[in-house]
Amino acid sequence: MGTGLNRRQFCQTAAIAGTALALPARVFAQPMSAGVRDRKILEIAKREVERAGNVLWRKDVAGVADFGLPSSLPRFHFANLENGTVRSFLVSHGKGSDPDHDGFLDFFSNQPNSNCTSRGAYITWEWYTGKYGTSIRLGGLDPDNSNCLQRAIVMHSAWYAEPTMLEKWGKLGRSDGCFAMGPEDFREALWNLSGGRLLFADRLWIY
Repeated sequence: MGTGLNRRQFCQTAAIAGTALALPARVFAQPMSAGVRDRKILEIAKREVERAGNVLWRKDVAGVADFGLPSSLPRFHFANLENGTVRSFLVSHGKGSDPDHDGFLDFFSNQPNSNCTSRGAYITWEWYTGKYGTSIRLGGLDPDNSNCLQRAIVMHSAWYAEPTMLEKWGKLGRSDGCFAMGPEDFREALWNLSGGRLLFADRLWIY
């Protein structure tokens, strides 16, 4: 299914509850119930953890980033496979993936200097101190994100991923391809997603 076709599905209603501003002419027609949504996220997390296998150090919690959704919605999910719960947070995508800066990811890329988000499974490695402070190093596990280390694609906190950005602009700012979260939310990632766990990113359209 192409991006254009799925975006037409966003034009059925005028606003999304829980966001300060309406999405610009593209929103979702019929949100899933919370239970159905969480089950689907947990199924994807379990599938991808099993696919990654013994390369992972920990298999209790997995991150699922749904870049089929706009940046105004909580689309980065912490899927706890031990207790069956899901918590969801805001996350930015790469500026190369959204050249017109409308809040929607248009395409993925694994190319160096593309500033794009890459799809696929990642392993979260150790903390380190970088441009944005304490960050989580990532390793790409699929051909679609094999240049992750070369491109310095990591998880980090950023001011442009703060929820306050939605109040002013109705969307988050864009990264250079990294998974950027607001500082408060990123603390959750440091404790719950680092240390050899799975992160999986794709267009999933789970809402």
